[in-house]
Amino acid sequence: MVETTPLIGEEEVPEAEAGPSVLTRLFGISALGPFVALLLVGAFFALNSDRFLTGGNLSLVLQQTIEVGSLAIGQTLVILTAGIDLSNGAVMAFGSIVMTKLAVNNGVSPILAIALGIAACVAFGILNGALVTGIRLPAFIVTLGTLNIAFALTHIYSGEATISGLPSSMTFFGETFTIGGTAITYGTVVMLSLYVVAWFILTQSPVGRHVYALGNNPEAVRLAGVHIRRLLIGVYATAGLIYGIAAFLLVARTQVGDPAAGQSDNLDSITAVVLGGTSLFGGRGSVIGTLVGALIVSIIRNGLTLLGVDSIYQVLITGILVIVAVAVDQLTRRGSAR
Repeated sequence: MVETTPLIGEEEVPEAEAGPSVLTRLFGISALGPFVALLLVGAFFALNSDRFLTGGNLSLVLQQTIEVGSLAIGQTLVILTAGIDLSNGAVMAFGSIVMTKLAVNNGVSPILAIALGIAACVAFGILNGALVTGIRLPAFIVTLGTLNIAFALTHIYSGEATISGLPSSMTFFGETFTIGGTAITYGTVVMLSLYVVAWFILTQSPVGRHVYALGNNPEAVRLAGVHIRRLLIGVYATAGLIYGIAAFLLVARTQVGDPAAGQSDNLDSITAVVLGGTSLFGGRGSVIGTLVGALIVSIIRNGLTLLGVDSIYQVLITGILVIVAVAVDQLTRRGSAR
C-alpha cells in the first residue's frame, strides 16, 4: 500500500493510486472503469473479427499506441497540475526533424543528434512552464502559441522535405524481437518502461505527491513551502523530455523524419488521458489509466478498421467517448462536492 503524507492543508491525494486491493493499487480507482471499458471493447471486437486476437494484430495495436501513448504520459503530468498542453504533437515533430536532419544532412553523430532533438523538446517544455508561471498566462493559451511556433519551425527547418536514409542507430527501436511467435518492437518496450517509471515517481516519491497536491490545492502547496514555480517548470520540462523520447520512437518506427507527423497527436493524447480517468481539473488520475485510455483509442481504431468501417467514423466515435468521459468526470466532481 502506498503511504501518502499530505502536505499541510492539502487535500489527500485521491485513492486513485493507492487502494486496498491489488487491482486498485495497480490501476487506481479512477482507472478501474476505463480498464473495464477496455475489456468490453476488446471483447466486442474479438467476437466480431477473427483477426482481432491474433498475436500480429495485438502487436500492431501496441505499435500504433507508441507515440500517442508516450506523449500522453507528459500530458498526464501537466493535466494533473490542472494545466493542459496543446503543443506536444508539434513539439514531438520538431524534435524528430532536428535529430534526423542533424544526423543525415549535417553529419552530426546519431547519438548527439538524438540528444539535441530531445533537448529541443525539453527547451519547449521549459518555455511553456516559464510562460505559465512567470507571466501567469493560462496553459491553454501558452501551449496554443508554442504549438504554432513548433509547427512553423518544423516546416521551416525541414524545408517541407521528408528526411530519409537514417543511420541504423536511429531506427533500432523500430526493430522487433519475437515472443511466442509474435514480433514485438523495442519501441513498445521503451513506451511501457516509461509508464512504469512515471507510475513509480507519481506514487512513490514526494515529487509525485506534490504534483497531485498542486492540482488539488495550490495554496496549500505554497503554504507548505513547496516552490510552485520550480515545480511547474519541472513538470513541463519533464513533459518535454518525454515528448523528445516520443520523437525518437516515432523516427525509429517510421524510419524517416516527417515534418507532417504528429498533427493530431496532441488531441489524441488528451483523449487518452481523459478516457483513462484523469480529471481535466487536476489533482486526480493515474498514469496507468492513461495507458488504458491510449489502448482504448488504438483498439477502437484498429477494430473498426478490421470491420471495414470508414475512418471518419473512428474519429466520430472517439469524439463521443471524450465528451462522455469529461461529462462523467464533471458529474463525479459535483457529487463529491455535495
